[in-house]
Amino acid sequence: MVIRFLYKWLNTVTATLVVYSVGLQTLPVKAESKIYDPPSITSETEISDTLTENDIPTGEGGFARDYFVELEKGDQVAIDLISDNFDSMVMLIAADGATIAENDDGPDGTTNSLLFSRITEAGKYIVRVRAFGDTSGGKFTLKLTRLKPTVK
Repeated sequence: MVIRFLYKWLNTVTATLVVYSVGLQTLPVKAESKIYDPPSITSETEISDTLTENDIPTGEGGFARDYFVELEKGDQVAIDLISDNFDSMVMLIAADGATIAENDDGPDGTTNSLLFSRITEAGKYIVRVRAFGDTSGGKFTLKLTRLKPTVK
């Protein structure tokens, strides 16, 4: 009895699915056009750019923009981020997502950022430019410099 009921029920469900599937249409789907692919930066290159609401939301009301950089083990880097439009914050992030270093306000007492870091592992890193807190963004200048050790 139970088997006969399940058999009938299964046939009814199958027939219903066939009827519904015959009436379905395939509608075109618009794919997301923006893929995460930050531009690369190199040492000694100064970048002038703009942080906008179209960048990465930070979850704190502000936005962030990323840049890739290849660094070698033993590199010592200085990352300088200057903006007259927002309270800047700069981060150096490893390929696994770990924060290597970050800086909010530089030593000059302004809201510009200056970060120093020694690299312990060669690889691709992310330099993240972001607005501190809920400030929206604006124009900025970013410069990464590989510091050369003094020879004795």
